[in-house]
Amino acid sequence: MKTQAEIKDLKPGNYVVIDDEPCKVLKISTSKPGKHGSAKARLEAIGIIDNKRRELVKPGSATVDVPIIEKLKAQVLSVSENSVQLMDMQNYETFECNLPEELKGQIAEGQEVLYWRVMGRRVLVG
Repeated sequence: MKTQAEIKDLKPGNYVVIDDEPCKVLKISTSKPGKHGSAKARLEAIGIIDNKRRELVKPGSATVDVPIIEKLKAQVLSVSENSVQLMDMQNYETFECNLPEELKGQIAEGQEVLYWRVMGRRVLVG
């Protein structure tokens, strides 16, 4: 699920969709309007799921997609080397998520964790 926003209204820390990937905005810079054109906005972002850096250059009044992020809780059922099996605390659905590098060694079975549901995918946050 996503919504729309003007690129000039975004700030660092907001979220945006670039190349069908939800990303967190790191930096926005705008140029002045020139003799033959409108002001341009250059947006630098990092993917929430894949941690890849992406850039977007558009006119300042252009609209971009903004992902709707659901923040949910889950219980850890099992931990393997690169993935975690979780159970949603609201509907008791079980699913697997990739285990981020920064959370390895910090996640244990039976622990409650926070995860995000973004554009049909799930991301373990901590």
